[in-house]
Amino acid sequence: MKELNNKLAQVQTKLKAKKSSYNSFGKYYFRKSEDILEAIKPFLLELDVSVIIKEQIIATEPVPMLESSAIFSDGENQITATAVVGVDLNQKGMQTSQQFGAASTYGKKYALGNLLLIDDTEDADASNTHGKGAAATVAAKPKPKITVEQFNKAKDYLKNGGKLEAIKSKYTLTSKQEEQLTAL
Repeated sequence: MKELNNKLAQVQTKLKAKKSSYNSFGKYYFRKSEDILEAIKPFLLELDVSVIIKEQIIATEPVPMLESSAIFSDGENQITATAVVGVDLNQKGMQTSQQFGAASTYGKKYALGNLLLIDDTEDADASNTHGKGAAATVAAKPKPKITVEQFNKAKDYLKNGGKLEAIKSKYTLTSKQEEQLTAL
């Protein structure tokens, strides 16, 4: 088991997973589970190890909960890290399979991050205050009113799983606009 720990420590200290995806609405780069899996591949043959991801539903009430496990193994021993995520069945604009897929992707990313000690402190998920805290007090100037073009982009963003709070943190909405976006 000590040898497996040493192999994992080598991966944890050398792995560099790029942030290859860009959120144009929030204007930040982020990494996906695919980026992490791609970055770990060179280590697999070199260290004679494998990484496997397993998922299972661990609860159904009040919301479905998925447990994602990232397993680092040498064929005899294994080290496992997990992440638990909820499935938002009320997410507008997504079919149930897409809601589960989004939760699965999120869970895989964080299970791999836990296993491989990937620090996401500079990711938007980790640093975005969503309009609260110190970042909000620095931005003293008022938010701009949303234009028709931006409003249409916001609708698409929400239909694809985006959050209304992100739009409200960037733009001033009328109550009618907010009502229309909430209805999506």
